[in-house]
Amino acid sequence: MASTVQARLVNAPGDDPCLFISFPYAGQAILFDVGDIHSLSPKDILKVDHVFITHTHMDHFIGFDHLLRLILGREKTIHFYGPDGFIQNIEGKLAGYSWNLVRDFKNTLIIKASEISAGRIKTKTYSCRDGFHPEEAVAVDCFCDTLHQGGSWSVQGIILDHDIPCLAYSLVERYRINFRRDSIEKLGLTVGPWLTGFKNKVFNGEDPQSQFMVKNVANNLVSFTLDELLHEIAIITPGRKITYITDVAYHRENKAKLVTFAKGADHLFIEAAFLDEDKKMALKKKHLTAGQAAYIARDAGVKKFSLFHHSPRYTGMFHRFRTEAEQVYRPPDLST
Repeated sequence: MASTVQARLVNAPGDDPCLFISFPYAGQAILFDVGDIHSLSPKDILKVDHVFITHTHMDHFIGFDHLLRLILGREKTIHFYGPDGFIQNIEGKLAGYSWNLVRDFKNTLIIKASEISAGRIKTKTYSCRDGFHPEEAVAVDCFCDTLHQGGSWSVQGIILDHDIPCLAYSLVERYRINFRRDSIEKLGLTVGPWLTGFKNKVFNGEDPQSQFMVKNVANNLVSFTLDELLHEIAIITPGRKITYITDVAYHRENKAKLVTFAKGADHLFIEAAFLDEDKKMALKKKHLTAGQAAYIARDAGVKKFSLFHHSPRYTGMFHRFRTEAEQVYRPPDLST
């Protein structure tokens, strides 16, 4: 079955961190971190409407300017999330440019920046037409673990120690809806965009007995209940969990949080800045080694993991990271 969510690292393991997650059937995408993103096509970048920043060290945040340049002048609302102090960082970026021409733009670009601290999410809004001056109203919500709840997926976050607050993120699908082509044809229907509309109604929790209209092969409108279509043409399977961890110190508190947070992930993307022979350096820099990343993956029981964010000191030796990790990690037995 075709995947409803696809995740890939934007850059090579020794380059800037950035995870691009797309929803092909929805024409939508999100980013975890926004380091150098020049290798992403403008078409892909323009699909992005949510950006989740772990922390604002330059290699995780420098792509903000490139992203802003591409979306400037478009009718779009884009949401940014980051740790304590993030709103000040966003405002610093926006204040670095002159905006005297934007008042004449026909479209309105809106930036919503949310700052996550213990128990709280604070959000400020910036409009391009107002020169990105913040609106006076500041929204404050409670934060437990969920940062954003979409129709079919949510993003969860956790605050970790990197000498400064640093966030890890998980994208969690509620469940997956795939379709039986043969069943669709038996009903006299064809595969088309209407399936996305049907999915959205199911994910949004509409009344199962509500009517759903669709054109058949004869181009006539026919009516079904949502529940009827769901049973006739849909296959419901558990959703995927994709977890992203980078720039964290390896100590007891962080590890316990991470193992719980990544538990059962289908794909864990986790930093490994150093090899195990340089554990002291990793501890000083508050990064993970390949072996430490593998311990977290193993103890969390993830199905698959990818290492990234290797220090350039190991250029030409990046194969050693996977070798070290595989000495620790054993994939869970999924047959039981």
